[in-house]
Amino acid sequence: MDLPENDQLNVAFVDIGHASMQVCIAGFKKGQLKILAHSFDQSLGGRDFDEVIFQHFAAKFKEDYKIDVSQNARACLRLRAACEKLKKVLSANPEAPLNIECLMDEKDVRGSIKREEFEQISIPILERVKRPLEKAISESGLTIEDVHMVEVVGSGSRVPAIIRILTEFFGKEPRRTMNASECVARGCALQCAILSPTFKVREFQVNESFPFQIALSWKGSAPEAQNGAGDNQQSTIVFSKGNPIPSVKALTFYRSGTFTVDVQYADVSELQAPAKISTYTIGPFQSAKGERAKVKVKARLNLHGIVSIESATLLEEEEVELQVSKEQSKESTSMDTDEASTNTTPASSNDTDVNMQDAKGPADITGAENGVPESGDKPAQMETDTKVEAPKKKVKKTNIPVAEFIYGAMVPADLQKAVEKEFEMALQDRVMEETKDKKNAVEAYVYDMRNKLSDKYQEFVTDSQREELTATLQEVEDWLYEEGEDETKGVYTAKLEELKKQGDPIEERYKEYTERGSVIDQLGYCINSYREAAMSNDPKFDHIDLAEKQKVLNECLEAEAWLREKKQQQDTLPKHADPVLLSADVKKKAEALDRFCRPIMTKPRPKPAKPATPEAPTTPPPQGSEQQHGGDASAGADTNHSANDKAADGGGDASEEPMETDKSDATSAA
Repeated sequence: MDLPENDQLNVAFVDIGHASMQVCIAGFKKGQLKILAHSFDQSLGGRDFDEVIFQHFAAKFKEDYKIDVSQNARACLRLRAACEKLKKVLSANPEAPLNIECLMDEKDVRGSIKREEFEQISIPILERVKRPLEKAISESGLTIEDVHMVEVVGSGSRVPAIIRILTEFFGKEPRRTMNASECVARGCALQCAILSPTFKVREFQVNESFPFQIALSWKGSAPEAQNGAGDNQQSTIVFSKGNPIPSVKALTFYRSGTFTVDVQYADVSELQAPAKISTYTIGPFQSAKGERAKVKVKARLNLHGIVSIESATLLEEEEVELQVSKEQSKESTSMDTDEASTNTTPASSNDTDVNMQDAKGPADITGAENGVPESGDKPAQMETDTKVEAPKKKVKKTNIPVAEFIYGAMVPADLQKAVEKEFEMALQDRVMEETKDKKNAVEAYVYDMRNKLSDKYQEFVTDSQREELTATLQEVEDWLYEEGEDETKGVYTAKLEELKKQGDPIEERYKEYTERGSVIDQLGYCINSYREAAMSNDPKFDHIDLAEKQKVLNECLEAEAWLREKKQQQDTLPKHADPVLLSADVKKKAEALDRFCRPIMTKPRPKPAKPATPEAPTTPPPQGSEQQHGGDASAGADTNHSANDKAADGGGDASEEPMETDKSDATSAA
């Protein structure tokens, strides 16, 4: 259903479960909801209807059959279970029977009840249904007409009389668009997904409200007690009913030492719980001036609806006087005067107090602060040597320790014992699970081995071995269902090992028989491959010496002879005898043959040697040419060097006699 963007859709949710009833009125808009009101009855649920039916039939059976069910615990349990089933039958039928065999004193009981009679005896319970409805409407500030829809959830809401009361109260038929038994769990899962950073869901804002009034209580200070404060106990409501969740409130106390604050319910008339929730001890602390100090206490109502004192801070206000003079402002660099040393003292204090915060001074104070004159359109002041005091206020914040004591909670020692007990129980559960697994393993081995002895293991075991193992399996099976029904893990492990001592050889013979053929084929393929390669005339094997090839052939012949001998021995043995040709031995033989032959047959072909390149002789230039072209000597040297390089690269041309030419001609030719 699409939610409206402007007009609010008001929905009343009525949840009647097994033990309690809750009514919630929520306002929906597009992308958000807001809880408008919440009311409840902690002792109104489906079990109350079960109880009235139980009391009805208990009195009836006492009169008709002369038995008092309340005196027999087993009879009570059976009758309560039958009454719960009868209530469910009455939700869809006008009448329901009740029959119980041997309920008590070997007597069979029988009875029936009509829906009208059931509703008549349930009138005291049904009258309580309207109270949470009226309270929710009153606290929400809505009228009956403002509630657009009514949704019912919970298994207890299936009673027809409750649906009739809701219809009469709201003037509209309640809806069941959600599964009455699953919708709460689904809503919790959706809310967890909204709060979790690992899940991405459509953005939807939930504005929750707190259904209780929470107050803080404390003892007043001594002056307040002298003014006639009675027992000197004071309290104030910090989180009123309907307060948004989460929320933080701050309270200010004036105390000179350690004090306590109690967190409690302001109204316990509808709660089946004590008023006090927890007590917080704030301190120790001490004021610097030795008088009552200002303490700021922060109370938090977190996202889960838990109220706690989050922190306490001691606030101390200090006033620091800064002295400024004319000479000091002009000679700020001079440090050898009394005025300069006096003026530097507050500055050093400001540097060390990291928790100090500036506070605004009085509005009528003018002049200079920290030695810097104020700017602006102000009348000029006379230059005098008199010191001007500029007071400056600082607020020092100090965290105060807070100790928590929760009523009804476990003390740390008991909590530690409970944690250790939980670990012990978890260990016991793990041992029990492992014991059960071992017992199941023994039982499975007995059934599996017995079936295989008469099936695929039949040829791999002698008749005497089969009879002996079958008898052992039968003994273990009988033991499992008699003396061994509740044994330890070690006993089951020992039994399984005892059975495997007789069964493992049979399994090994069967396993060897099924795997032997494939590993023999692998060894034969390896022998034939290397033999063909060693006897091949392929040019890619020409670089391998004949002696090396002969070694490969000899190794192949040796492996083939070993395999032939072992196969002949194995073929003479029956299947129920221990094999002499093992698959593991065949695999090792194939690996050894491969390690020996592979390096020889995969030897790389050697690279051809490079022919030596002779160096070309260098012809010295004529002497006359050097004298004639003295300025071009360097150029000629470069030219001859290039010619030598070309001769070296030319291979056969380098051996030829170079032509004798002038250096200038050689240069021009180049």
